[in-house]
Amino acid sequence: MAIKVGMVSLGCSKNLVDSERMLYKLRKHGYQLVTEPGLADVAVVNTCGFIKAAKEEAIETILELGKLKEEGSLRKIIITGCLVERYKEEAAEQFPEADAVIGIGDTKDIVDILDHVLADERIVRFAPKLEAELCGERVLSTLPFFTYLKVAEGCSNCCTYCAIPMIRGRFRSVPMEKLIEEARFLAENGVTELVVIAQDTALYGKDLYGEPKLAELLTELCRIEGLRWIRTLYCYPERITDELLDVIAREDKLVKYLEIPIQHCNGDILSRMNRWGDTEKLEALFAHIRERVPNIILRTTLITGFPGETEEQFEELAEFVKRVRFDRLGCFAYSREEGTKAYDFPDQIDEETAAHRADIIMEQQMLISCENNEKLMGAELEAVVEGFDKFGECWFGRTQLDAPDIDGKVFFTSGKPLGIGEHVKIRITDTLDYDLIGEVIDQ
Repeated sequence: MAIKVGMVSLGCSKNLVDSERMLYKLRKHGYQLVTEPGLADVAVVNTCGFIKAAKEEAIETILELGKLKEEGSLRKIIITGCLVERYKEEAAEQFPEADAVIGIGDTKDIVDILDHVLADERIVRFAPKLEAELCGERVLSTLPFFTYLKVAEGCSNCCTYCAIPMIRGRFRSVPMEKLIEEARFLAENGVTELVVIAQDTALYGKDLYGEPKLAELLTELCRIEGLRWIRTLYCYPERITDELLDVIAREDKLVKYLEIPIQHCNGDILSRMNRWGDTEKLEALFAHIRERVPNIILRTTLITGFPGETEEQFEELAEFVKRVRFDRLGCFAYSREEGTKAYDFPDQIDEETAAHRADIIMEQQMLISCENNEKLMGAELEAVVEGFDKFGECWFGRTQLDAPDIDGKVFFTSGKPLGIGEHVKIRITDTLDYDLIGEVIDQ
């Protein structure tokens, strides 16, 4: 009987792609994949170690699996990912229940590692992080019609609050021909929506070609038959060019949507973060984007409570959010991370104050989102079907306005049965905070 392996992938979509590559190798070698670790003989945990909350989630997950192992329902545990890469031998010592503790440069050898673990060897291995594979075949774990295209690994920006360069290494782009080949394969196998991601997506290609090539990559992706929606996340503001905006405006397959993480608007705070811009520059940028790409959906992420953030600087941020009126926004309290430059900065803000400020920003954003949704009453929008809510007795999905996993949904009724991944036209009839309610008017 085949050994059953269950994968727990924590953290971001970039981590998910790494997990899917491990799953492909395991399945190809003959291991049986199961969706629940509780049903598995072996559990693989791909951890996140970016901020405090992510580390706590990873630790809790490992401890829960340890209990299953004690009870005998789980034989072996393998842990990898950002938490492990960040703490290495310390992680191996802290998690004796793990039969293998491996770095991100070792996941390409997951089959060999699992073979040794099943022979009752404990593996602790940390290959150089630059050996982490940049591409490879995957078992898709998302809904069958959409997935992520990871175009680069690592980050070279060295923001003072961020541990990613320390964990993942310098920015490394995937050669364009490899990405086109992967995207074409995905489209041939039923993927119609592609979400282009990296830690700094707009920098794509600079290390390989001497200049960023995201605009060219997106143009090439649009030529692939079968792809219908192509969305781009994680573009740093200083890298937004007119060339990129013109491609987004011109190509029908490119969803008019950009996520541009700015973290703050105050120039002094951004300088201490080692980030670009100030209130004036950022307002000008977003106005320019909206002029260049009419009706574009703008998403950003912010940090409150960064060391030294005064009440006046926070109020500047709050007023900035009110004026710019982002369509989508996430705001997080600063997480003090050892090994980062900001960890040793003076004037650390207490966690309660940082969290309270984040709550204020999110309350503001809810009002903005509600007002934006009200403007959509009666509008006719294209939506993709993601499933059926048996409790609400309605279908649900997303319009082009919303990215998978991070944004809202549209709930709708239909007079006919629908298929997952089917595109339908919806008339908006009501709103629910960040979500929309509608009815199918065309299939």
